[in-house]
Amino acid sequence: MLGLGSMNGAILAGLLESTVTPEQVQATTRSAATAGERAAHYGIRVLAEQDDAEANRRAAAEADIVFLGVKPHGILDLAAEIAEALKPQAVVVSVAAAISVEMLEAALPAGQPVIRSMPNTPLSVGLGVVGLVPGSHVSPADTETVAELLGASGAVHVIEESQIDALTGISGSGPAYAFYLAEQMARAGEELGLDPALAADLAAQTIYGAGKMLVQHQSAGTADAAGLRRAVCSPNGTTERAIDAFDEHGLPAAVRAAVNASARRSAEITDELRSAD
Repeated sequence: MLGLGSMNGAILAGLLESTVTPEQVQATTRSAATAGERAAHYGIRVLAEQDDAEANRRAAAEADIVFLGVKPHGILDLAAEIAEALKPQAVVVSVAAAISVEMLEAALPAGQPVIRSMPNTPLSVGLGVVGLVPGSHVSPADTETVAELLGASGAVHVIEESQIDALTGISGSGPAYAFYLAEQMARAGEELGLDPALAADLAAQTIYGAGKMLVQHQSAGTADAAGLRRAVCSPNGTTERAIDAFDEHGLPAAVRAAVNASARRSAEITDELRSAD
């Protein structure tokens, strides 16, 4: 795990909750203070670039799977930094938005197995979503291994790269949409006189329960989101009135605009990084 920011941290938390042991993981961070904190928290070995200029190369040299977890603008430099240290068969998995398979493969030795991923932060609680785009040198077995590792903490979907911006708009950025909805629900509850802590708990538990209910019904093929919504909306009842207000104030258009904006920005960042490279 090269970098332990929000995404790699979420992946690591999910892995350690599954079949992966701390002894199987080695990570790097920039600062010694962060390395010590992460090592104590996760029980893994963490090397600090501040103390060891070879930290990333040293960690990568021992790995069968390398997760690149720095910001998008730093991914290609990191890939170039570790290129000569990698085992030829090591699978390099990028968790950064906007870095294409082609860009990553160009920064690594010819034939290096590469997988582009788009995870989301609920991986840290075993409820994440991950999109995987296998590179041209990745075997089906490599893809299956990475999918199985990540599948222990969420739903994994192997997709075409042409779909990844849309996936980013829905699930990559999606947790923030749910958090924002919970934030606004809680604020409305406060305005109606509820204690702030109670309002926040009601909103959080409602979104959690509704999401779990939706996943269970969709997995069983018994209902989709629209069907579950209709089931709650009694004619001329409280929920129907609320949904009417959503429609009146343009929520459907706002949600589509948000997803499209996220997807467009993902594509824009790819173009920006490709031009800079």
